[in-house]
Amino acid sequence: MIKELQMGLAIIISHPIQYYAPFFQLLAKRTPLKVFYTCGTTSLYDRKFLCQVNWDIPLLEGYDYTFLKNTAKHPGTHHFLGIINPDAFHQIEEFNPRHLLIYGWSNLSHFKIIRHFEGKVKIIFRGDSILPGKYPLWKRPFKKIFLTWLYSHADTILYAGTNNKAYFKYYGVKEEKLHFLPHSVDNERFNSTGSGTFIRKSLGLKETDSLLLFAGKFNKGKNPILLLKAFRKLNKKNHHLLYIGSGPLQTLLEKEAKTHPNIHILPFQNQKNMPSFYKACNLFCLPSLHETWGLSINEAMACGKAVLVSDQCGAATDLVTATNGMVFKNNDLNDLTTKLDQLLQCNEELERAGIASAELISKWNFYEQVKSTLKCL
Repeated sequence: MIKELQMGLAIIISHPIQYYAPFFQLLAKRTPLKVFYTCGTTSLYDRKFLCQVNWDIPLLEGYDYTFLKNTAKHPGTHHFLGIINPDAFHQIEEFNPRHLLIYGWSNLSHFKIIRHFEGKVKIIFRGDSILPGKYPLWKRPFKKIFLTWLYSHADTILYAGTNNKAYFKYYGVKEEKLHFLPHSVDNERFNSTGSGTFIRKSLGLKETDSLLLFAGKFNKGKNPILLLKAFRKLNKKNHHLLYIGSGPLQTLLEKEAKTHPNIHILPFQNQKNMPSFYKACNLFCLPSLHETWGLSINEAMACGKAVLVSDQCGAATDLVTATNGMVFKNNDLNDLTTKLDQLLQCNEELERAGIASAELISKWNFYEQVKSTLKCL
């Protein structure tokens, strides 16, 4: 049972994530909180990067936290039975929260926590899903019934942007329950650290050369091969394409890079290195087939870069305008190639677009997240 004298905020999330820890640190200065990590470990094997990811920035400082015991036979966030916490109810009740902020529902433990604490504490749900471009017709009614029922158990739902809000409204969430929490990265760190000069020199670029950057997982969902095809169609000597990351398509990309002197492949880079790579490029591209948001877009914009993204990126509606980049039709090679050509015509124009990016993204920050969250408590 929850004790009568309730206090503080319990945050339920799978594992330490570089995009959320700074928010927890800031929020902890304003209200008592404790973070409950449900995967039971400090880091996870990333099935999409195909490597163990241990971030090089502090993720467990400045706030109270605990790692719940995870008894799942195959631990992970990629399937419903990957997180099972037998002592979750007890540990959360010992903290005695007044509010509970839970990130996602698609594992057994988070689902049970929502059901168990409904009516006992105020439940705040955080998710960033968007409606898919295509979805099997036979599944739609079943999914709508289930998600409409599930989201009815939350007292407040935090939405990340326009497309995420549309998703929640489609599944029956009323306007009065929806509260805007801008999807953010550490703008200050990305803006104030790193320099791209050394990277451009190491790649053999001239000052007038244009560098196009893709940073992320090398998998079908991120669609890096489409970008490769568009770049090859342009066939400009002063254009270079840099891939940073890892994943199942790495061998194919490396094979292509060997046949083209202006295509470069570098391995996964940790957080401290990424600002320099963003600052080395003239244009950042995220051609994903489906992306609930795309926080790499935020990162590139915080570094003052123009962006070109697929219309299936959740961030496209809110973060990409005529002043800072372009949006192309999902998986459309001709549209991507045309817009890529338009943007890469002039580095000076790209620089102006980058300034617009930095100004726009400055409003999407952790301070706004804290302000929005406190309004819900």
